Amino acid sequence: MCCSGIDDLWVNRVYITTAEFKGEIVDPVSQAFLGGSLSQSSASNKSQQVSALIIGALAGMAPDLDVLIRSAADPLLFLEFHRQFTHSLIFIPFGSFICALLFYPFFKSKLSFKQIYLFSFLGFATHGLLDACTSYGTQLYWPFSNERVAWNTVSIIDPLFTFPLVIFSLLAAFRKKVVFARIAFLYAVLFLSLGLVQKYRAEDSLKTLALQRGHLIERSNVKPSFANRHVWKTMYEYDGRYYIDAVKLLWAKDIISGVSVQKLNIERDLPWLDINTQQARDIERFRWFSNDYLAMSNEGGDYIIDVRYSFLPNRIESMWGILLSDNKDNTQHVGYKMKSRPDKETVDRFLEMLF
Repeated sequence: MCCSGIDDLWVNRVYITTAEFKGEIVDPVSQAFLGGSLSQSSASNKSQQVSALIIGALAGMAPDLDVLIRSAADPLLFLEFHRQFTHSLIFIPFGSFICALLFYPFFKSKLSFKQIYLFSFLGFATHGLLDACTSYGTQLYWPFSNERVAWNTVSIIDPLFTFPLVIFSLLAAFRKKVVFARIAFLYAVLFLSLGLVQKYRAEDSLKTLALQRGHLIERSNVKPSFANRHVWKTMYEYDGRYYIDAVKLLWAKDIISGVSVQKLNIERDLPWLDINTQQARDIERFRWFSNDYLAMSNEGGDYIIDVRYSFLPNRIESMWGILLSDNKDNTQHVGYKMKSRPDKETVDRFLEMLF
């Protein structure tokens, strides 16, 4: 490809940026402009477009401040609190009110507190719902349920989702026309909704593949791979193993064969582990976070990985996992390991899948 060098740099850079946040968040640009576009859409006059965009954008990013809740002694603490109470539906009015209080001194000469709260509310409300469209899992129903809602219709970063949002929201602000903001928000809703079509096609491909192998699917998961929506990761469990493949969904469906791995079995894989230790409890915490898609890494050592995530959609090399050690005492936590970036060969293989 004529632009392969640029593509390599772009993919590497975005992967690094994502890794710096440990893969935890939809890119803040998307969150900002989705929130901003909805706030702009409710602006009552032209002069409010810029203020509505700023307030909606800041409120749209605000829930992700929960990434600051972490502990050096307990590496899994952030997994429990990210996308928890700040992302729940019931917290929206309270989070919006806090945002409005913070924004009021800066906008009181232009807007009433009621208007600032409305823009904050609309921006804040979009955040958890957009996160739920990804595969990471969002506790929308906290505190009534700790279910991690994941609709799997969009990647955590998707330029085709983000760029039109940015363009139309900025047009609304600079040209002071609410119609552009409404186009931006409508586009976002349609884009996310049409992701259900691709998800259905991916699920259908997975069922066909399992049938061809003579496997009875016990449970399955499909999700778009990084920064696109036509190459999907497919995964199903059968007879104590996970089978990971990819499918390319353009006009036709093209299966990209993958690999399989044994499902984690603590008695078999970690015979030395005492179930009454903190490390054993941490495995259960990580199991909840990963929806029980756990396996031992093929890299060796006592390294448990989340098989849902990998740089290549048809592979198992996980982006993150937990490290255990038989040298720790009963009160010590597991370690947390993150791969910050793919190597050049992986990037080339990923780009080949895409293009």
